[in-house]
Amino acid sequence: MVLFRKYLIATFVIIGILLVMACKTEKSNTMETNDSVKDTLSITILQTADIHGQLDTHPELFWENEKVVFKNRGGLANIKTLFDQERVKNPNRTIIVDGGDLIQGSGYTALSEGKVMPDIIKNMGYDVIIPGNWEVVYGKDIMMDVMKGYDTQVIVQNMYHDDNEEPLFPASWVKEIEGIRIGFIGINDPDVPVRQNPIFSKGIGFSGLDDNLKKIVDDFKVKEKIDVLFLVTHLGIFKQVELANKSIAEHADYILGNDTHERVRKPIQGKYAKVTEPGAFGSFVGKLTLNFVDGVLVDDDYELIDVDPEVFSADEEIQALVDKAKAPYKAHLETIVGYTNTPIYRYLTVENPMDNMITDAARWKTGADISISNGFRFGNPIVPQDGKPAPITRANLWNLLPVNEKVKTGKATGKQIKNWLEKEMHNAFSQNPTERFGGWLVRFSGMKVNFNSQNEKGQRIHSITVNGEPMQDEQYYTISACVRPGDPIDNLCRMPNVKDVEVKDYTIHEVVEEYLKENSPVEPTLEGRAYCEYLGEYSFSTVPKTDYKFQ
Repeated sequence: MVLFRKYLIATFVIIGILLVMACKTEKSNTMETNDSVKDTLSITILQTADIHGQLDTHPELFWENEKVVFKNRGGLANIKTLFDQERVKNPNRTIIVDGGDLIQGSGYTALSEGKVMPDIIKNMGYDVIIPGNWEVVYGKDIMMDVMKGYDTQVIVQNMYHDDNEEPLFPASWVKEIEGIRIGFIGINDPDVPVRQNPIFSKGIGFSGLDDNLKKIVDDFKVKEKIDVLFLVTHLGIFKQVELANKSIAEHADYILGNDTHERVRKPIQGKYAKVTEPGAFGSFVGKLTLNFVDGVLVDDDYELIDVDPEVFSADEEIQALVDKAKAPYKAHLETIVGYTNTPIYRYLTVENPMDNMITDAARWKTGADISISNGFRFGNPIVPQDGKPAPITRANLWNLLPVNEKVKTGKATGKQIKNWLEKEMHNAFSQNPTERFGGWLVRFSGMKVNFNSQNEKGQRIHSITVNGEPMQDEQYYTISACVRPGDPIDNLCRMPNVKDVEVKDYTIHEVVEEYLKENSPVEPTLEGRAYCEYLGEYSFSTVPKTDYKFQ
């Protein structure tokens, strides 16, 4: 019995020792885990894109529960508050990027030729900025002066002085944070001289997305010992997703995309890199959080933040700079020129109330059979409130038509028009991303088109009617559009060989103002002027081979 008791006691002692050792081991493991958590380094990347000269809070369109709704968003002073709050959350570990198209798109930037922006931008807290496709709108010299006035690092790899091939700005920038080297390479759209009026980019050369760019990217990653590499691109969502799958991006980690104003709420994963794009007009800020352990990127998190003025109040210093910048132009731009009973917006890929009003005005003024508006960028909505007509100001007019050119008319055959329209459809709906040009169809008045966006190039159109009658191949039709400085005289909105061309002595802004004076309140709506059953009435952007949806 005594021996048995001793045996039990010895056994309990051994078990106790083992339990203590086990507890120590568990604690040790817990400590190691806690040390790992403690050693995690998070770096925040904030991104704005395509602000387009929008200085203030404005109505923004959202697609919710299968319908269009409007909410107030944006404002540079509100964005500054958001920036400051994010820097406080992650001090000395936050990098802020803008992806271009800052200085075009509003009356304030147009009338000042971008000069309202530098004092504001240099106080916003940006770390690095790239030029976009519209930065060239006032010419090379003004672009350079304005961007240098930001007092912020500007980078772009593929823009150079075409007389000596010297780069306009450095190609890249590196930021080191606690031993982590973050690299950025800026890339603008090489098709700028085609997409914009050719005269805008006079004196600027562009290089493409080619083997030379791949070498630059690869060498930068190695020579600068980059831990995480960002390509900051102004190419549009389609080409950016394509780039993420090409060997050029083999050593890139992320593509901070810009240009097509898409609201990417979950990064699109390509073969080599993830792609983001944070909307437009300062309505959103993209927030990418990078998590590192022992200097290695282990995961990330992404959020598209609404710049809601009820959440982010206006920063007083930036608001004062905005008010000062606007003062010389405010009386002229805030003059009311008309009213609308229905919301005016431009977010759909095919037809929009905004362009219906503009092309109706042009056809009303010119008497043309067909009036055309270029299928470009979105514009801030104009929204009636409480059942009352919404005022339309000259500032709104610049948002609708950010370039004010003279009206141009000419004649083309039905066959010419059909061939041109097939080409424009391919620009908007090609399943090959590299062949897409912007992503929106041209708009028109006086013509109705039924088509299938999914058909092959040159075979999308089912039918065209002009003023209610089927279009005839050999019949000539009068067309109006806007002058594109630098285009051949016989080109009309990228349509070549137009006959009997005449440049009018009035601009498109003057036309719309006159139309609104005579016809307000207007009531533009969707009418099926261009209709594709596959896309439906409300056709937002799609990105081939992804599950991206505009929201």
